[in-house]
Amino acid sequence: MTADLTRPSGPFRYGDRVQLTGPKGRLHTITLRERGELHTHHGVLRHEALVGLPDGSVVTNSGGHEYLALRPLLRDFVMSMPRGAAIVYPKDAAQILAQADIFPGATVVEAGVGSGALSLWLLRAIGPAGRLVSFERREEFAEVARANVETFLGGTPETWDVVVGDLVESLPDAVGPASVDRVVLDMLAPWECIDAVAEALTPGGVVLCYVATATQLSRVAEYIRGTGLYTDPEASETMVRGWHVEGLAVRPDHRMVAHTGFLLTARRLAPGAVPPDVRKRALKKPSYADEDVELWTPGAVGDRQITDKNLRKRVREAQRAADGARIAAGAAEPDSATD
Repeated sequence: MTADLTRPSGPFRYGDRVQLTGPKGRLHTITLRERGELHTHHGVLRHEALVGLPDGSVVTNSGGHEYLALRPLLRDFVMSMPRGAAIVYPKDAAQILAQADIFPGATVVEAGVGSGALSLWLLRAIGPAGRLVSFERREEFAEVARANVETFLGGTPETWDVVVGDLVESLPDAVGPASVDRVVLDMLAPWECIDAVAEALTPGGVVLCYVATATQLSRVAEYIRGTGLYTDPEASETMVRGWHVEGLAVRPDHRMVAHTGFLLTARRLAPGAVPPDVRKRALKKPSYADEDVELWTPGAVGDRQITDKNLRKRVREAQRAADGARIAAGAAEPDSATD
């Protein structure tokens, strides 16, 4: 029996990632290693003190300070994992799964893969019967994503394929026409891929675009409308406000996670179908002019670039974490074989 890639549980083992909550709620995320130690100004905590303990245990370091030890939840992991590109935050990932209606057994296409945060959520949602094909233009980002997925799951799932290349060029070779249930586009210029996505999506399938700015949102919405191949797109953003709840002191937190990005969804129409509202809209004058289109170009929208030196550092960090996960998965094999 192979290691369970979907349900991390059992006593802590070398190679596991552990989230430690120490004095004043300070968090430390470590990978358990032989002869490893966590050094803080409160003292030293040896990794071996955690091995064999169950989730939710409390351990004491050399200075007498206590730490609560838990395996990171997926939301914890994606917020602390090595990043090659900006991640999709948990609040947006949850909405992506809901609005795109990602279901067990679905065939899903994702572009770009970034650091693998959204890939992890999608892999969990499609289950062992689904298929996820992730496209990424840069090999370095793909390496970070592969390592992060392997670190969290303890191995690389058979349901996941990573294609390094441009989605428009590579999609026809990766999937058949009208064979994809859902497409999630997390990129600077998603409108460049809309036509290729239409060929791959099954009728009724969902395309979801995750964009950061209002100019990107406007451009992709108008492009989708202009193709005549989709339902009218719907757009939204998600804001999450935490609350402080302690006795009678119940109030909103002073800080909140506000805007991170926009979500835009549309569904693939059947070949030749023309919804009634499209006929009405075709008679109206467009609400934008040629000069407005210039503001929608990728250069005008802007793109933050990570330096090659920083990216190589992130790749090394992610691969070290994946090495630890492989150690833990290997250690679990003899135990699981006796089940």
